[in-house]
Amino acid sequence: MQGIDFAETSPIITMRGVWKYYDLGENRIPALRGVDLTINRGEFVAVWGPSGSGKSTLCNLIGLIDDASDGVVELVGREVRQLSDDQMSEFRNKTIGFVFQHFNLIPVLSALENIMLPLQIQGVSAKAAEKKATGWMMEIGLGDYTGQRPDKLSGGQRQRVAIARAMVTDPSMVIADEPTANLDSQNAGKIIDLMREINMSKGTTFIFSTHDQRLLGRVQRHLQMQDGMIVEDKSL
Repeated sequence: MQGIDFAETSPIITMRGVWKYYDLGENRIPALRGVDLTINRGEFVAVWGPSGSGKSTLCNLIGLIDDASDGVVELVGREVRQLSDDQMSEFRNKTIGFVFQHFNLIPVLSALENIMLPLQIQGVSAKAAEKKATGWMMEIGLGDYTGQRPDKLSGGQRQRVAIARAMVTDPSMVIADEPTANLDSQNAGKIIDLMREINMSKGTTFIFSTHDQRLLGRVQRHLQMQDGMIVEDKSL
């Protein structure tokens, strides 16, 4: 497929009348109810609400991990339904980074090797991958921990490594699903601040979900979700 330069395209994500249903036995449960949303490049957006409000489902649709049941989802002007499986995979691998609640680091690899892995999957040489990953270890303030395995790192340190792993391929957008849920309030604030610093310095779009209202003062824009709907869209 022809490459897309996110820097030349705005908005990144557009949703119009998006519904998402999950079938539980004979019951059809709506997780999203007619969502309309536009997110432009370079934004730093929190999606917040209680468990079951639809925030993770919304992030999964934006990250092309799941499909809408109805409505239109466009990624940089292209309707997602019209993309082939190969094109979807290429978008996910080359233009979207992911950060997860449980870090999802590979326990037998060092912090540096975990960050190198996405580059090596793309076919980058070990030498080039190590150089770039080392740069990111310095960027996240863990330059002295390159050889440490995840079980030797604190929760906050592991999430920093996960953010560096998401960023090492130079994605245009990072989706973070509850990235602070397993952290204390102090480390949670530091992780959001780190993502915001990267957002401002690199221009990377960040979209993260959270149930912690205390973090909202650190974001540029927040979407409040309730019962599968966006009930407030507020920019600071």
